[in-house]
Amino acid sequence: MSYGLLRGKKGIITGALDEKSIAWHVALRAYEEGAQILLTNAPVALRLGQPQALAEKLNAPLIPADLTQIPDIEKLYDEALRHFGGPVDFVLHSVGMSPNIRKGKSYPEIDYDFYQKTLDVSAISFHKMLQVGRRKGAFARGGSIVALSYIAAQRVFPKYGDMSDAKALLESIARMFGYFLGKELGVRVNIVSQSPTPTTAGTGIAGFEAMFDYANKMSPLGNASAAACADFVVALFSDLTRSVTMQTLYHDGGFSMMGIAEELLG
Repeated sequence: MSYGLLRGKKGIITGALDEKSIAWHVALRAYEEGAQILLTNAPVALRLGQPQALAEKLNAPLIPADLTQIPDIEKLYDEALRHFGGPVDFVLHSVGMSPNIRKGKSYPEIDYDFYQKTLDVSAISFHKMLQVGRRKGAFARGGSIVALSYIAAQRVFPKYGDMSDAKALLESIARMFGYFLGKELGVRVNIVSQSPTPTTAGTGIAGFEAMFDYANKMSPLGNASAAACADFVVALFSDLTRSVTMQTLYHDGGFSMMGIAEELLG
């Protein structure tokens, strides 16, 4: 059901790889709510994923961009400003990758070159997007920017490895930049900390099924789905949340507030 929450708004969605992606669901819901969308993903993702099909469905431009590279981000905003004829009302940062996890390296034994890559792709890219967008005047007054995180930024999940550090940095960037963009433009910057979600990236983490099942048992409402997360993100893009900023908002069925569930007591 559409409520017209984003009618007349324009935005950039990063990281929509395939139908499992949270960003994919966010793009669909934003479009259903009346928004115009511009999609972007890394060149390698354009070859391996299915974002072209989504772009055609949404009648949206699809701009290749490595969000660790300032020139690519500058080109992305230039294309968005040209396509929309002005600044964007919302941005979703949904980008993350750990070479250490891919190579099976445990947290105490991470490769530091890989570690730098993890931080750059998964967190510093967010700072770069905000910095370049601010400099180019690409954010509309009163707009909304959202990035996706996981509770491992705050608690120990050993198999999540150096992505835990990256998500902690991502959340800090949202708070810091949220202050400056809020003061200057009334732009909100928030984090959605989502339940374990069986995305292509998520399922690549060792022990993901155990993490998923444990969270599902612990959460009074069960794990939140990608589609439900998209509803929540769209609400944050909308004017209904115009006074919410600099927050890490847990969209996890109540998991973040739990000590232990009765079902796990035996």
